[in-house]
Amino acid sequence: MVQTADHLVDLRVARAAHAAPRPVMLAVAGDSASGKTTLAEGIRYLLGDERVTRICVDDYHRYDRAAREQLGITPLHPEANDLPAVERHLRALALGRSIRKPVYDHATGRLGEPVDVTPKDVVIVEGLLALGTRGLRDCFDVSVYLEPEEELRHRWKIARDCEERGYDIDVVVADLRRRERDSALYVRPQQEHADVVVRFIRQANSDAYAGLGARIAMKPSLLSPALQHIVQELPGAGTGAPVRLVRERALGSPVQVVEIDGDCPASVGGEIEEAIWQRLGARAVRKDLIGRYAHPDGDQRRSESLALTQLLIVAHLAGSLRGAFEL
Repeated sequence: MVQTADHLVDLRVARAAHAAPRPVMLAVAGDSASGKTTLAEGIRYLLGDERVTRICVDDYHRYDRAAREQLGITPLHPEANDLPAVERHLRALALGRSIRKPVYDHATGRLGEPVDVTPKDVVIVEGLLALGTRGLRDCFDVSVYLEPEEELRHRWKIARDCEERGYDIDVVVADLRRRERDSALYVRPQQEHADVVVRFIRQANSDAYAGLGARIAMKPSLLSPALQHIVQELPGAGTGAPVRLVRERALGSPVQVVEIDGDCPASVGGEIEEAIWQRLGARAVRKDLIGRYAHPDGDQRRSESLALTQLLIVAHLAGSLRGAFEL
């Protein structure tokens, strides 16, 4: 994992001394086609578009696609990205200041014209290396790392790159192989620093989209709603229930894990959603749109495991700031 020297004034001190309202910062990191955009979209729906600013760290690529090919470098490598500029911009956003952000066009592989970005109540930062340095990690209130099964991620990437970006399947497969080393070196280690690690799991006889289960590991340092009581109070709760709360140890620390079966009934998912909203004392914003994903057949479908994952992250955003963030 690449580190950067923290020679600037500590961001937490600067934010504490900052009199003006400042945004809540959420990181969503993960490998290519791990579901970052889909997850972030649902969170935006929950909070309301007027309250959310979204940016992508991948816009800070130093080189366009043609230049990377000539240099023999992948977009996952830190040297292919202007991470110091990302740090400066995230620090500015965290203090409520506007930035002028670069743009990278994934469809053409070219660098575009920069755009102005003003932070709203919540800033969601997605990207391959969103948690890639200490300086980046210090900018966030809550951080999420997405770790779907690799077979799932490969299938998602092939489908997305071929159907949305017009790539040939052989090119996408070769690109996955070429990126593997940098993925192992620079992308996957980020999960060690995340507050929440989400793993989507393919159930028996399910495809790469429908019927996926989820395993959501959360550090106990985050103040969450009383998840244990919520789950235990559900009808039929227990070992065989479609949603379970367990405690484990990961990287030497205790974590609480919510396990959601891929065939979790909509009635159970809805009951948990309602219980979380009531405990938060919050109103749901467009909650009918959470858990939505684009299926290759062109339809928009709903996943209970995705919906609950998005809602739990929003609950952690509220809980982690001890009431400073209102829904």
